[in-house]
Amino acid sequence: MLEIEKLAVEREERLLFSGLSVKLSAGEGLHIVGKNGAGKTTLLRVLCGLTSSVAGTIKWCDQDVTEFREEFCSDLLYLGHKNANKTELNCRENLKLALGVQSVSDTEISDALHEAGLGMLSHLPTRFLSQGQQRRLSLARLLLSKATLWVLDEPYVALDYKAIEWLDSILERHLKNKGLLVLTSHQTLTMSSSIGVLNLGEQHA
Repeated sequence: MLEIEKLAVEREERLLFSGLSVKLSAGEGLHIVGKNGAGKTTLLRVLCGLTSSVAGTIKWCDQDVTEFREEFCSDLLYLGHKNANKTELNCRENLKLALGVQSVSDTEISDALHEAGLGMLSHLPTRFLSQGQQRRLSLARLLLSKATLWVLDEPYVALDYKAIEWLDSILERHLKNKGLLVLTSHQTLTMSSSIGVLNLGEQHA
């Protein structure tokens, strides 16, 4: 379970939101929406420990994440709105670097790149990939991650309709496998899984 209790967040001494409380259980997702500047990306960064809140707590499995940060991070996968691919490395090398200490076989990496439509391009430095291909490479990490909680910032950016359907299927599979999902997106989600909507601008000004 992920539990946010009475969270308040500032940016440049301006209060973005306060009193934010949300609970997510296994198999549930949360779609965060709101106007530009409402604090959507900032909230994701707070969840991942990259930005501090001014009040409130975040609990994972009933424990304050500040008290067992390492264990929480091992259960967490965060993908920001930037692809964060190293342009001088090829697709295979980028995946190995992104997954860090997680043990993944070469066969698993090959399968992930093939599913992402990048199998024939795996030897190329990523600077030669289009924006859509760059995004699919970043999202291929989802296929290899063992994390329970996925936090995704605008994952649909630069994807064509086929890639959007592919990503939907990955997210659906994760939730059906009792994973948790928190994401921002300007796109209306059409997945059948249990995904709630949090509008920061309307509920937590």
